[in-house]
Amino acid sequence: MMGEYIVYYRGRIIGGIYDDRFLVKPIKSAIAYMPNAKYELPYDGAKKMLLVDDVDNKEFLTELFNSMYDELPAPKLKKKK
Repeated sequence: MMGEYIVYYRGRIIGGIYDDRFLVKPIKSAIAYMPNAKYELPYDGAKKMLLVDDVDNKEFLTELFNSMYDELPAPKLKKKK
C-alpha cells in the first residue's frame, strides 16, 4: 500500500514521506547529488527510492530539488470529459 505523503516540487512528483522517511525518485541527478544515499523500499511491492538523511538542511534540499527538476516527468494533462 502507498505511503503517507507525496512530495511535489513545482508541480512535479519528487518523492514522498513513508514511515517517517523522506525518499526521492532514484533519477540520475539525485544519484549524482547523493552518491552515498541508501536505497529503500517505500512500501511492499514498490520500487526502491533514495533515502534523504539531511532533511533539516534547507540549502541541501533546495539544491537537490533544483538538480532533479528538469529530469522529472511533467504532469500528465487530464482529458476533458
